[in-house]
Amino acid sequence: MTNDRRKPIRWGMVGGGKGSQIGYIHRSAAHRDDVFALAAGAFDIDPERGHAFGLDLGLDAARSYPDYATMFAAEAARADGIEAVSIATPNNTHFAICKAALEHDLHVICEKPLCFTIAEAEELKALSKARGRIVGVTYGYAGHQMIEQARAMVRNGDLGEIRIVNLQFAHGFHSAAVEEQNPSTRWRVDPKFAGPSYVLGDVGTHPLYIAKVILPHLKINRLLCTRQSFVKSRAPLEDNAVTLMEYDNGAIATIWSSAVNAGSMHGQKIRIVGSKASIEWWDERPNQLSYEIQGEPARILERGMDYLYPEARIDDRIGGGHPEGLFEAWANLYRRFGFAINRARGLAPAGIEDLVFPDVDAGLEGVRWVENCVRSADAGGVWLDYR
Repeated sequence: MTNDRRKPIRWGMVGGGKGSQIGYIHRSAAHRDDVFALAAGAFDIDPERGHAFGLDLGLDAARSYPDYATMFAAEAARADGIEAVSIATPNNTHFAICKAALEHDLHVICEKPLCFTIAEAEELKALSKARGRIVGVTYGYAGHQMIEQARAMVRNGDLGEIRIVNLQFAHGFHSAAVEEQNPSTRWRVDPKFAGPSYVLGDVGTHPLYIAKVILPHLKINRLLCTRQSFVKSRAPLEDNAVTLMEYDNGAIATIWSSAVNAGSMHGQKIRIVGSKASIEWWDERPNQLSYEIQGEPARILERGMDYLYPEARIDDRIGGGHPEGLFEAWANLYRRFGFAINRARGLAPAGIEDLVFPDVDAGLEGVRWVENCVRSADAGGVWLDYR
């Protein structure tokens, strides 16, 4: 068992080929700690282009497949077939590919959204449980070290009672109709491929998940959402949305989801206000966490330092002072996916029982939140019970 534990998980990819915005970061993150080893792939909707891409990555020609169905069937027949697969394809394909992967007893790492409807997400959850397989969702920003620091600070009462949660992911790169010239953006604003929303699902679910990591004890009771299509050709999909939420402890929250915040590079910020203090994290400065105690000078906590809680230092890679970024965050996430997969296989090291990673429940919650937001917005921006 010890030797098996040290062997990388045999891993495949669907999508993520030439021209993909996120294929490279998936591969880099998965390989960073030698937890995964790429063994097969179906990288492109164009079989020839996908096959050539696989060869460029150094794969055996016989394991660079024309499509995912062929790959799953062929790999299942091999003694050394893949054990896990990452799905990096347009949104409308996620459900079918994830379901097929689980039916072939593969662990799955899927781009968000996991699927389009709550019913689909619940079906995937039930199937993953029945098959004993892990489903991970790539909310990659959650792998930043200071998110774990924020979670520990809330749990240890440093902020007091949580009152206000302000979330945003509001960039400006789509403030004009860039999709007219950019195929990799075009599908994101087409309901046939993107599903029932654009920015709610594409960017809004990221801070939503981070808030869930930091505040696992809070549950949404009801919400109100308004959404707009400022670039009119994107209708009925929104490029801007504001969501108000009420939690079960009486706290309130806002999420601003936008692709038309002109001039903003990324604009993902999380601010949590308690009765004693507040914390704020900005993904453009991910190595710092602002800590503001009422009546005292503001503090800036830096990643990698000994004064952080142990949970935050677990993900430290290069020591304090050296700036970490998105590749480290994704690598942290993939390492956690690997631990979870090995735990499901009975091969995980001891001491990771409380490991936090975006699992099938996180994927389900993202789909649930988008569905509730769309329901509220389409009803005229009204308060609705969260269901």
